[in-house]
Amino acid sequence: MRASGRPAALPRPAGDPRIEQNNGTIRTAQPMLKRRDLLQLAGTAAAFAAVSPVSSALADNPAAEPTPFSNSSVVDLARVLSTKPFSAPNAELPGPLANLSQEAFAAIHAKPEGLIWADNSSDFVIEPLHRGFVYTTPMMIYLVEDGQARRLNYDASKFIFGGVNLPSPPVNLDFSGFRVLRRDDHGALKELAVFQGASFFRSLAPGQNFGVTARGLSIRTGDARGEEFPIFRAVWIEKASVAANALTVNALLDSDSVAGAYRFTLHPGDATIIDVECSLFPRAPIDLFGLATMSATCSFNPLDRRGDDDIRESAEELTGLQMLTGAGEWLWRPVANRGNLQISEFVDQNPKGFGFLQRNRDFDDFYDLAQRWELRPSLWIEPIGDWGSGSVELVEIPSDNETAQNMIAFWRSKTPLAKGQQADFAYRQFWCWTPPSQPSVATTAGTRGGRGAAAKQRRFLVEFRGDTLADAARLADAKPNISVFPGKVVAQRVYRAPESKSCYVQFDLDPGGEAAVEIRLTLDAQGAPLTETWLYRWTQ
Repeated sequence: MRASGRPAALPRPAGDPRIEQNNGTIRTAQPMLKRRDLLQLAGTAAAFAAVSPVSSALADNPAAEPTPFSNSSVVDLARVLSTKPFSAPNAELPGPLANLSQEAFAAIHAKPEGLIWADNSSDFVIEPLHRGFVYTTPMMIYLVEDGQARRLNYDASKFIFGGVNLPSPPVNLDFSGFRVLRRDDHGALKELAVFQGASFFRSLAPGQNFGVTARGLSIRTGDARGEEFPIFRAVWIEKASVAANALTVNALLDSDSVAGAYRFTLHPGDATIIDVECSLFPRAPIDLFGLATMSATCSFNPLDRRGDDDIRESAEELTGLQMLTGAGEWLWRPVANRGNLQISEFVDQNPKGFGFLQRNRDFDDFYDLAQRWELRPSLWIEPIGDWGSGSVELVEIPSDNETAQNMIAFWRSKTPLAKGQQADFAYRQFWCWTPPSQPSVATTAGTRGGRGAAAKQRRFLVEFRGDTLADAARLADAKPNISVFPGKVVAQRVYRAPESKSCYVQFDLDPGGEAAVEIRLTLDAQGAPLTETWLYRWTQ
């Protein structure tokens, strides 16, 4: 791990020093408007007027006529918007909507007549989401049909407000986001994705509950200077035909430092695949930004229970962070709810993939009938194109709130974003039970931690499982390859179980008075690894 440039109060370790890992190449272009067809340019200008902070008069006009829309429309909007100072949208809400509890907000939902494309003209149905609770920032929604974009006007009569008493119907509120529903083979509507709050969105595979959350962009996450949260100021949802098995959502991102154009293409199936393309236009230099950012909950697990007295075995939406480096090495980093903020960097070059995985799929792994953690999706990212030099960053935030998503991971490019220069990226998300890319070696099936044989020592038990461990003769020659820095391993044992394609490695760590120790483990035979690389940081 490389040295930190952050204050001592924010421990900042990096990746294993022997790992050659990847980053994201930034492709730049001068932010100059090109000559275009007058009709398209007029349509782009009209659409920009609806979102531009310099055109407040038009921004309050919900009756604007439909305008031409193309793939380049939002890119042009973002480019122009980046030349103007950022102006946050008005997040105030009237009267009873201003301070809604979570329960009151959850009771507000669209009526059947408030659903978009629910007339069987498309297999995808859009549910506009009301503003309230913590979702106060307005999002403008445009619907695109036959190359024309029209603004979706807010209409209070199309919502059920539950127990919220509204003396008079609110007007011109726009929306907090939207939900994507899709018809299954029996015609029933099933949730596919939700875009709501800042630049957050989430999806899932069939049979799953929502869990891990993605972001369009993160800026200064975990940094002492404070985090910046870009927002999706407006979206353009393209109507899909009945025969189409994909839905396209275009989004205009905006914040103090950057404007951006996003294009999400949702492909439902056994896994939900979302192709993400983005063009970023910085208003100012950005040295710490996160691509393919994701967050998930880890309250406690067998690795580090933090003294919790709980009837459940664990409570977490993810088991760990998996990475496939540009050099082809499979890494596994289990996560834990730490006593203080931990930031880890896994340095790489052109990464092949990374993501938060839920490997525990049995109810007995949790014993939680309310949360059903075993049904949460894994989120796997595959970069499209070379991302260059950088690091996968893992931020572990202490949390006593089981609903808080305190684990964050993203790709951090070594190359900063330069003011006035366009940067383009693309990647594919797999919201799945199991990622499509799988190690050819055995993977980590479980990790446990506890007190060691002597005072101040810690014991770890790592279970590897996979076909490479089924050969009893080869497994008999397998030896654990453990390295720690600082500290030392004072005892280790190997328990081989070829009949179950498993092997357990137990070792005691003596930190030698150090506050943090980096650990690396593989199970090797005949000079080659039989397992993925297990990485962990023990902290006092």
